[in-house]
Amino acid sequence: MKVNWLIITCSILLCFCAGAKERPNILLIVSDDQGYNDLGILGNGIITPSLDRLAREGTRLTNFYVSWCACTPSRASILTGRYPQRNGIYDMIRNEAPDYGKRYTAAEYETTFERIGGMDEREKIIPQFLKPGGYKSAIYGKWDLGTLKRFLPTSRGFDDFYGFVNTGVDYYTHERYGVPSMYRNLVKTEADRGTYCTSLFEREALQFMNRTVGKEPFFLYVPFNAPHNSSALEPEIRTTVQAPDEFKAMYPPVEVEYVTKEKYRYGKNVKVVTAEARQRDYRAAVTCMDAAIGKMLDLLESKDELDNTIVIFFSDNGGSGGADNSPLYGKKSTMWEGGIRVPCLVRWPRGNVPAGAVNEEFLSSLEILPSLAAAAECQLPDNIIFDGFNWWPVICEGKKSSRKEMFWKRKDQIGARVGNWKWTDMGSKGKGLFDLENDIGEKKDLSEEKPEVLEMVKGRYQNWLKEMDEAEPRGPFRDY
Repeated sequence: MKVNWLIITCSILLCFCAGAKERPNILLIVSDDQGYNDLGILGNGIITPSLDRLAREGTRLTNFYVSWCACTPSRASILTGRYPQRNGIYDMIRNEAPDYGKRYTAAEYETTFERIGGMDEREKIIPQFLKPGGYKSAIYGKWDLGTLKRFLPTSRGFDDFYGFVNTGVDYYTHERYGVPSMYRNLVKTEADRGTYCTSLFEREALQFMNRTVGKEPFFLYVPFNAPHNSSALEPEIRTTVQAPDEFKAMYPPVEVEYVTKEKYRYGKNVKVVTAEARQRDYRAAVTCMDAAIGKMLDLLESKDELDNTIVIFFSDNGGSGGADNSPLYGKKSTMWEGGIRVPCLVRWPRGNVPAGAVNEEFLSSLEILPSLAAAAECQLPDNIIFDGFNWWPVICEGKKSSRKEMFWKRKDQIGARVGNWKWTDMGSKGKGLFDLENDIGEKKDLSEEKPEVLEMVKGRYQNWLKEMDEAEPRGPFRDY
């Protein structure tokens, strides 16, 4: 009997392709410094119809944490599934001199830490784990994990990248304190100078989906810089969030835009925006980002792929500037709840994520990587320690979260949660033990009433510190 190997080969390929199409697409959207209460559906006056749609058609997580209280380490943990102290990015990769008005020359900037620092090359990130499942991957937005070529996204497993490489830029010039910072893959570009960042990331995301949808499963990571303050040297720009006029016009007018005052690090008689203008600008930037998200959802829906796409949205850390973190206490850069607990929305109907649900289980951004790998049916290696777990049984089946504790450290600032107990130590800025089940705003310090609980939480924190110290060392900060 003759065997038609061509027919057999084609049949195998068709079966493989059919199987690949069954894998869900993944759209991971991360905002920058968005407040816990800054969703229109929560009623604080901010306009976010697309995020509200995700909340209505998916599940809103109210007990969701990120691994650090500011940008860089939080983003490293999202992609590695590992604590900052384990993956080596446990502080910011940035220069301090521009905070005092210093403008670097190109030659000076090339040898600063912000230019040469980056995530350890031994660390593996989400697209590398999804690649065996046939996933096409892209990132459009804020990278923040190193600017040298060996650190950039396409050197770490992403197939395509367009965005800025460091921790913050001017939304229109795309400069980081005067230094051009936009890249396409491994090459610096100023081709789109003058165009608002959010519009550019929207454009790239839509083009990627148009190229990819229906052909192969995709992992699309869109880390916006909105609504982070603008990283410009001019105080009148830096003290607010740049936003297009059309979105500013969606909010009530502000009587006084600017005031002259003494500004930390800048001196006296400095022109800065008023608090009212800052809030308007912040909200306008969020609404502009929301409109971009809406276009992504609409495109997927038009191609009948939205329900087979895992859509996850959250903020990289607590809100700052014009943000509303209520009912939490604190903000970005603190270990209070307002610095580390953030809004999170998950939509995936075909994965049985409940629509219109609110899930109060203890979850975190460390769960993102193992959960996406599980949904994509991609095996994670045994020789890497991950600090999260597969969250789908918690979200889809109502199971209890296996996360019982989480820890945070930034220099001498400490946060530790064990069960519902939270210990925060911000040094001279305050400290205390709080019962989050009854005191989400961290108003009543129970240290003296519950000394045994405080010692228990501190003991768990010390155990975590020991585990992190014993982990295989990673750069760029650790001495080894």
